[in-house]
Amino acid sequence: MDTEFSLLFDEIIQLWNLAKLQFQNLLLPSRLWQLAILAGLVILVVLLNAWAQPRMREWMRGLENRPKWQLRLLLTVNRRLKLIFFTAGVWIALWIMRGITSFPSRSYILSLAASLALAWLAVVFAARLVRNPMVRTIVRWGLWIYVTLYLLGITDEVGRALDQVAFEMGSFRLSVLTLVQAAILIAVLFTLARIVSSSSAEQIRRNEAISPSMRVLAVKVMQILLYGAAFFIGLKAVGVDLTGLAVLSGAIGVGLGFGLQKVVSNLVSGVIILLDKSIKPGDVISLGDTFGWINTLGARYASITTRDGKEYLIPNEDLITGQVVNWSHSNNFVRLDIYFGTAYGDDPHLVRKIAIEAASGVERVLTTRPAVCHIVGFGDSSVDYILRFWITDPVGGLTNIRGNVYLALWDAFQEHGISIPFPQREVRVMNDAVQVETRALD
Repeated sequence: MDTEFSLLFDEIIQLWNLAKLQFQNLLLPSRLWQLAILAGLVILVVLLNAWAQPRMREWMRGLENRPKWQLRLLLTVNRRLKLIFFTAGVWIALWIMRGITSFPSRSYILSLAASLALAWLAVVFAARLVRNPMVRTIVRWGLWIYVTLYLLGITDEVGRALDQVAFEMGSFRLSVLTLVQAAILIAVLFTLARIVSSSSAEQIRRNEAISPSMRVLAVKVMQILLYGAAFFIGLKAVGVDLTGLAVLSGAIGVGLGFGLQKVVSNLVSGVIILLDKSIKPGDVISLGDTFGWINTLGARYASITTRDGKEYLIPNEDLITGQVVNWSHSNNFVRLDIYFGTAYGDDPHLVRKIAIEAASGVERVLTTRPAVCHIVGFGDSSVDYILRFWITDPVGGLTNIRGNVYLALWDAFQEHGISIPFPQREVRVMNDAVQVETRALD
């Protein structure tokens, strides 16, 4: 341990001496002139950016019908206008300086600044391939630091210093350098995995020969395999022993299994749903008081949109253990029932005929599967009927079609003089009994 600390101390002293030497070189007259040029260029860039950035944003607001990737690229350019202007300006200054003098030392600072600015600008646009904002920020800053150290020529010294800071347990050794290399490599592999996954997923979704549920399952399995392979390949490439990691991950998995039972249950339920094809994207289902159609099937939940525009995230476990009504599981035919009553003085044969004709004339009601009407009982005030009809578009709503059929019945009954009775009550006041009671009290 003492040896490692001494090596680390030596590396830090070497870096400090190198930094002091570079600072002393900056005090040379030729270097000071180059620093003055860079300072003036920075002031010019700030002024130019203050003029150009708002005007570019105003121009971008007027763009219509442009692909999203173009708008994102323009937004990135707008945010990095300072760096773009500085890169262009420092390269112009470098070319002018090299045209004036042939001594490399008189353009060394400008050459270094131009190389750094161009590398930083390339990192900005390369990092846009990473979709996750947090990971993108980590990748961008990591690459900025690496290219800066590389162009300064101190990557070996910094690498040796980081390698001295390590955690050791038996034969297992994990240094900061290893962690940094693993993070960078895994981020790159994850980006490549995302690109491959996105292109492959799009092809799978367009394949009509595969059922919707199997498309979702195939995309999920492919994503798990690609990202898992990227993670383990990245660790193996930087020399991490995966045997010890497997034992550690097994212990962590047991602990998480007890604490995340619901999460695991939802994951397993999601796989079961995709395999047995009980529900799939586009199906119309009702679960309890929730009625709507399925937008997506996720690893943990299903997204259901109702008729009023609300989006419910139903855990997959509820879809497995609860009673789910799938209105479009095997086919889209749905039978609806409505109840009504008419007066005893109306002909029931005529009532049934009028009710069937009224329902058949409503839009969305099928005529290929005729509606039927039956007497279901003799009530206190009315003869009770049930009217049954079929539709094929439950996604269009159930309450609205029932309301339209009721309205058609009302119009048809009014036209044919058929009445819809309602309970009536009579209250009689017995005046004689009240007078007799009053006399008795006197």
